[in-house]
Amino acid sequence: MKHQEILTNYLAGFIQELSNSGVEDVVISPGSRSTPLALLIADHPKLKYHINIDERSAAFFALGIAKQTRKPVALLCTSGTAAANYFPAIVEAKLARVPLIVLTADRPHELRDIGAPQAIDQIHLYGKHVKWFVEMALPEQEKEMIDYVRTTATRAVHFSMQAPAGPVHLNFPIREPLIPILEPSAFTNMDSQPAVAVLQGQAFLPSREMEKICDRLQNIEKGLIVCGVIDDPKFVAAVLPLSEALGYPIIADPLSQLRSGHISDNMIIDSYDAILKDLQTDQQLMPDVIIRFGGMPVSKPLTKYMKRLQHTEHYIIEEGNEWRDPIKAGTHMIYSNEVMFCSDLTDRLKEKRMSRWLEMWQELNQIARETVMHEINDIQELDEGKVVIELLKKMPENSHLFVGNSMPIRDVDTFFHANHSNIRVLANRGANGIDGVVSTALGVSLYGESSFLLIGDLSFFHDLNGLLAAKMHQLNITIIVINNNGGGIFSFLPQTSEPKHFEALFGTPTDLEFSNAVEMYNGNYKKVESWNDFHRSIEEAIERKGLNVIEVPTNREKNVEVHRKMWTQVSTEIERYFQGSHL
Repeated sequence: MKHQEILTNYLAGFIQELSNSGVEDVVISPGSRSTPLALLIADHPKLKYHINIDERSAAFFALGIAKQTRKPVALLCTSGTAAANYFPAIVEAKLARVPLIVLTADRPHELRDIGAPQAIDQIHLYGKHVKWFVEMALPEQEKEMIDYVRTTATRAVHFSMQAPAGPVHLNFPIREPLIPILEPSAFTNMDSQPAVAVLQGQAFLPSREMEKICDRLQNIEKGLIVCGVIDDPKFVAAVLPLSEALGYPIIADPLSQLRSGHISDNMIIDSYDAILKDLQTDQQLMPDVIIRFGGMPVSKPLTKYMKRLQHTEHYIIEEGNEWRDPIKAGTHMIYSNEVMFCSDLTDRLKEKRMSRWLEMWQELNQIARETVMHEINDIQELDEGKVVIELLKKMPENSHLFVGNSMPIRDVDTFFHANHSNIRVLANRGANGIDGVVSTALGVSLYGESSFLLIGDLSFFHDLNGLLAAKMHQLNITIIVINNNGGGIFSFLPQTSEPKHFEALFGTPTDLEFSNAVEMYNGNYKKVESWNDFHRSIEEAIERKGLNVIEVPTNREKNVEVHRKMWTQVSTEIERYFQGSHL
């Protein structure tokens, strides 16, 4: 059997098994050594491939597709630094629990470590940032090797989805010649059934342990449910009944998917960041128990608040085998599927509990929300926080909002209040970086309905080349760039007290004209000057489709002033509440 036939059969077996195991999308960056894999993927009747020329952008684009679809996505590149450019997105995928199948082509063993071009050490290239690494065998024709390559594909896909989900890396050494046989198609007579049927169960606690937890919580009135980053579509319907049965308010991070949808929002506390920001004393707000789901919330005031609760029982519900407790507050680490835990516990609780504790949190939330809205509505000039409120007014139901890091995600935490628009909020909160955000959002928009991206100017600049995906794949997305000409979040941090080098090291003004870059990618650009202008631009973007970039110029110093005035007013109103003998 000739090399070309062996190469084709071996790699086609692998690719067929990716499809059999549930992979539907593959992101490919052009390259030479990856040629046989790329051609066969393109030739597969079921796989959808998406070209993204820059590997760094490609990996984040794949990350966005996987976030949107909640399915594993494969990505393919050639050897050398191409593979190294995947690294930031792989780090994010690992920490954010996103399933990626990373396929890197490589030089065969005889060309390694002898000065061959485009040859770097790709063995365990991503270290502990992937769940699994395989140095694939060179293509061979024996049935045992075809079975090997097929089962490896199956294992890779299912291992990427096992809780906690994450990326896996398969490195393919390939010898020349690199052209596979495409006629007749290698997939014509291939079995569409998986080589190995993989059944994945879910972790749950034994009945006796659930009874102990139920008995304990039924005797505790003052409790909180804290929901951080979690994107299981079944979770919302499971945690709300639990909250009502226990009488515990839900501290709902914007990435918990609990702030928007056709749900009752009377148990949702969405203004906790404002409540806890400048609180003089939290003695009245000290719970006896916290039940936490998902990753750590965005809010720093909430994190500090939970760290101060020295005598509070803290249950952390964690489906995977990881230990997400950076504040070291956990008293119970419970490894169970979050939906099953909520449903099982709710079924065991005897009746719904109403309490003064719950009413207090609801009243405080109302005070904080009304104070924030009053303060922000008085602002006529363009303001970063108000962008969130005004954007929400114009977003259609069932939209997707991807949020950049630094100030945008914090403004969403403060100003994105509970609503019934069913808006899914996503962000890269694994490593919290500002890189790759545009590419990830565009990946989401590939299958997302009415996609929006809210991003700062530095993060937008960081991933401008990601806009090429919008042009190549004719994607529909509206990008709102909040341009305060620099790193706005640093104005809220202690660094601002050292003005001598602040602008050079932290403010980092770029003075860029983004219109030129947007035009290069055939996008529509608008810099707004008023809120009416902003509303009109959003409406036009939704109607027009395609790539739309709306720039909102703001002032960093004024933004700090507005936020601090608002927080002070919220703190004043809360102090009045506690002094008014409401408890």
